[in-house]
Amino acid sequence: MKLFLLGSRASLRDLIEVACLGRGVALPKPARARIAASRRVVEAAAVSGEPVYGINTGFGPLASKRIPPGQARELQRNFIHSHSSGVGEPLSPEASRAIIFLRANEFARGRSGCRVEVVEFLAALVNRGVSPVIPSRGSVGASGDLAPQAHAALLVLGEGKARILTKGRWGGAVSGAQALKRARLRPLVLEAKEGLTLANGTQAMQAVGGLAIHRAQRVLAAANLAGAFSLEAIRGTPVPYEEALVGLKRHPGPMWVARQLRGLLRDSEIRESHRFDDPRVQDPYSFRCIPQVHGAAADGLAFARNILEAEMESSTDNPAVVGRRIISGGNFHGQELALGFDTAAVAVATLGNVSERRMAQLVSGEHGLHPFLARDPGLESGFMIPQYAAAALASENKTLAHPASADSIPTSAGKEDFVSMGMLAALKLDRIVFNAAQIVGIELLAAAHAVELHRPLRPGTGVARALELLRRRVPRTEGDEVFSGLMERLRDLILDGYFEEVASWKP
Repeated sequence: MKLFLLGSRASLRDLIEVACLGRGVALPKPARARIAASRRVVEAAAVSGEPVYGINTGFGPLASKRIPPGQARELQRNFIHSHSSGVGEPLSPEASRAIIFLRANEFARGRSGCRVEVVEFLAALVNRGVSPVIPSRGSVGASGDLAPQAHAALLVLGEGKARILTKGRWGGAVSGAQALKRARLRPLVLEAKEGLTLANGTQAMQAVGGLAIHRAQRVLAAANLAGAFSLEAIRGTPVPYEEALVGLKRHPGPMWVARQLRGLLRDSEIRESHRFDDPRVQDPYSFRCIPQVHGAAADGLAFARNILEAEMESSTDNPAVVGRRIISGGNFHGQELALGFDTAAVAVATLGNVSERRMAQLVSGEHGLHPFLARDPGLESGFMIPQYAAAALASENKTLAHPASADSIPTSAGKEDFVSMGMLAALKLDRIVFNAAQIVGIELLAAAHAVELHRPLRPGTGVARALELLRRRVPRTEGDEVFSGLMERLRDLILDGYFEEVASWKP
């Protein structure tokens, strides 16, 4: 992969390649010039005698307190120390690496006013595989993600904790000083505005939410695959997926899902075996309406992704350098992201809900299948309790899908009286995606078993190929056994994109 040039337009794919696949970054000359020009504006403001927020004043409600130039370094260091007040389990090292990358890319646009040395330092962290340990809780999504990004900034000072990427694997947490020493980096002394600049902005919610949206796209693709498996299992009809019918609704998501399903189910011998003698007129909604339900989720995820990528192109610092002026405003506010992530959360929760309903149909004892898909119902319980697990996770997701963006709580003595809760929206989305992947994995496990009950009849070409891939990693069950490990293995395969050969996000 080519180095990503900082200051360029970044897509979600760029974010994934840097955060998860080891892609490096470079700081080109035009970006260096932009950074240097904005820094000159900050340095002039610092000695002008005029109050400029965060440069020669206190922070938040303390902005009326003037700070003399001789205390600029102490002001920035104190800011990072006091704002490093996050709690809870740490973000993944990939998410933390994404924060560093996104912050450096924004700085390279020349709107933040830090020195070139700061951006070079962040680029070196990315390229040398050093990721700060960042607590996941503590941000209200305005002014940006102050607490998590202050913890990231501790590493710039040679403090805090970090993890190091070695031969593709993240090591355990070590002190920030030790991590920098191993990476052959010297801590920086922050100058005017640089502490505020490092901690401001929406990069933490961008990182967590962006990685979650990427995984959500994989869950959607796997849900399409699971739906096709389940339709074959109940010997349902693919007629509702015909282009002429689905195209009567002018939404792009359903048309894409229907096209995916038609490809997966093409040339199905199972379908042909009952085409002309099936007394059923219509399948249940969870099968018949897969294009409309999954398609709506696809459109919701596309909406969220568009918001994310627009934010990734934006300058979210405060104050911002605009030409030769420094302007205080609200670009750090995460309301757009919060609304996007909440939309994605509802979309993915819906995928889990409808997947669980198909699972319930598979074990119902109808559609010509044994109750719970058991060989000897009564002596064996079959897939009875995996459906319980899917139901439990679906209900958990219904609770988690309550929008974080509908909430606000005043902070900073009322100065920040309306906040976005964007980081909470991102964290909730991440958990919903994880749960939905597990639900879809349970459906795939049961539906694959049921499809194999129809042998020697073969399923559609796409389903057959997916079944072959699945059985390479997950063996067929023979009677009652402990299902948990198999269920979790399928979840992880979905999240890792294992089935992308036969089921992938639309281009």
